[in-house]
Amino acid sequence: MIAGQAGNSRQAVLTVVGPTAVGKTAVAIALARSLGGEIVSADSRQIYRGMDIGTAKPTTDERGLVRHHLIDIVDPSEAYDAARFAADAEEIIVDIIARGATPLIVGGTGFYVSSLFRGLFEGPGRDPEIRATLTERAASEGVGVLHRELERIDPASAGRIHVNDSSRVIRALEVYATTGRPLSEWQEEPVSAAVFSARYVGLTLPRKKLYERIDRRVDAMMTAGLLAEVEGLVSRGVLSSDMPAASAVGYRELLPIVERGEGDVDDAVALIKRNSRRYAKRQMTWFRSIEDVEWFDLDGRTPDDVAAAILALPAEQDRPAR
Repeated sequence: MIAGQAGNSRQAVLTVVGPTAVGKTAVAIALARSLGGEIVSADSRQIYRGMDIGTAKPTTDERGLVRHHLIDIVDPSEAYDAARFAADAEEIIVDIIARGATPLIVGGTGFYVSSLFRGLFEGPGRDPEIRATLTERAASEGVGVLHRELERIDPASAGRIHVNDSSRVIRALEVYATTGRPLSEWQEEPVSAAVFSARYVGLTLPRKKLYERIDRRVDAMMTAGLLAEVEGLVSRGVLSSDMPAASAVGYRELLPIVERGEGDVDDAVALIKRNSRRYAKRQMTWFRSIEDVEWFDLDGRTPDDVAAAILALPAEQDRPAR
């Protein structure tokens, strides 16, 4: 059964990772019910109130089965960064353990997971989704446009970065988009050690089946009213294209239609599917780079089957050194 301490004496926390749409929620709920556990979400989009359909939040019924944390905690207009996540998650984990329950970290946002288990903070984590968007913009609009944006939000960094240094310009804008704070402020932050370590399990599917599942989920989101959700957020003034939350796949493609009447819904849906597939690929690259992840293929297996296999893993202290 999953248990134990990490080799460096920090308490190990079971952590379920994997790409978007792979089925993390169902497996995590099965695990949490077996362990008497509570789920701590490590998803940088599910933190936002009102952004429900496009972020594939656990349903009300699912949250009734197992207690979830760090979902619906800020408005889309508010900044929330990886450092704040790590601090919040650490506090919640301590409380869960103190109450005799088992914490379970679940999510696909690699830089959130990294911030929790690798310490705070030699530099804000990287967000492959936002980085890809900025890289595409630099190619289509020119790096000078991005540098002018940087001058507005972080003049100190813009003054140090040459207008043609696309890599550093993109990095500085990525930091602001993911954290809500300028890079120049982050560079003044001290580094602190992580309290917990991770016992990673990863969920995967064959690529073709994962991409088919992503496409079906996007269609289901549109049927469930994703466009109306975006319209409502915009009309209430809590979401616009210049906010960090607007970089989320499913929202950034529909915002031009809602805000400016630009584009076609069918084209936007095709973009959501494409961008979701690309995001899943980047997530897998991120998580494959982590050492000692126990991977489980969900193809042809139920969430209960996979949860049982995970629970049958040897305790951390019983695993051979590698």
